[in-house]
Amino acid sequence: MKTGMVVMFAALVLLAGCKSQDPNSGIPITPKWKGAPYRLSFGAAPAKANPAGLTLPAIKFVANPEMVESRAVLVIKIDTSEAKAKTPVYDKIVMAATDIHGADGALSDDYVNLASTDFAKMLASDCLKGKVKVLVALTRSSLPSNPTDDQINAKRLSDWTPVELDFKNPHPKC
Repeated sequence: MKTGMVVMFAALVLLAGCKSQDPNSGIPITPKWKGAPYRLSFGAAPAKANPAGLTLPAIKFVANPEMVESRAVLVIKIDTSEAKAKTPVYDKIVMAATDIHGADGALSDDYVNLASTDFAKMLASDCLKGKVKVLVALTRSSLPSNPTDDQINAKRLSDWTPVELDFKNPHPKC
């Protein structure tokens, strides 16, 4: 009987310390995931170069498990500060929405190849060549096709991820 009472008393003491945390207690509660819902990284550069003149490496993602999306849009921007062009340079391209699955994975190879080709055409039309500083980000699929920077930032799922690529303009007249 005494052993049972001691065990019961010990259990009550343990349970008394296991109450839920009061958000007004002044003790900060740190979230499990900090920052944007998605984090992007680049894989190895493809062995075969894109004939359009620029090849984006594979784009991998890791998502906050509580904020997984099923579709997203890839936005690609360039740093035009060093661009030597005779006309105003477009500084971004917005791809069509694509399916993304799970809390980690990669954008499909076909999608990244299409992005490489479209981006290279944009750079070629501006007569750019050489090293290009590129930023990529994922946004929600509800992004309009010709968004402003504010619209992009409001729908961004990831931070901007930088990479420097070599663009070989296939048009020798530039």
